Amino acid sequence: MEAHYYNVNLVWTADRKGEMSSPELTDKIQVATPPPFPKGVENIWSPEHLLTASVNSCYMTTFLAVAENSKLEFLSFNCSAKGKLEQIEGKYLMTEIQLEPVLVIAKEADKERAERILQKSETACLISNSIKSKVSLITTIKF
Repeated sequence: MEAHYYNVNLVWTADRKGEMSSPELTDKIQVATPPPFPKGVENIWSPEHLLTASVNSCYMTTFLAVAENSKLEFLSFNCSAKGKLEQIEGKYLMTEIQLEPVLVIAKEADKERAERILQKSETACLISNSIKSKVSLITTIKF
């Protein structure tokens, strides 16, 4: 496979805020320093939120591909994610991202296979594989 490139532009707008856009997309995203930091701004996406969201959305898209290839019949999928920011040796790091997928499957007999597919999806997630943060998984399967 040849390399793929994803273009993102950022323009500072005021204070601790900026606006992200991409020539490949129509929507723009306002970004800012998060509230725990000096002059942080509430109610605007932060880099920490975006990193956590990137892992979560990659996990979902990977799951959808793996489930389709495995012919897993499911009724719904949702996933909460929690990013943990810590200061270690004077540097801020996102040390862990916890994913909590909830999967509703069509047949109770598919529960073990569904669990394997959820686990495999995390292992195959390209964003999880590209970061230093620990990615942990707490799965819930319903039928």
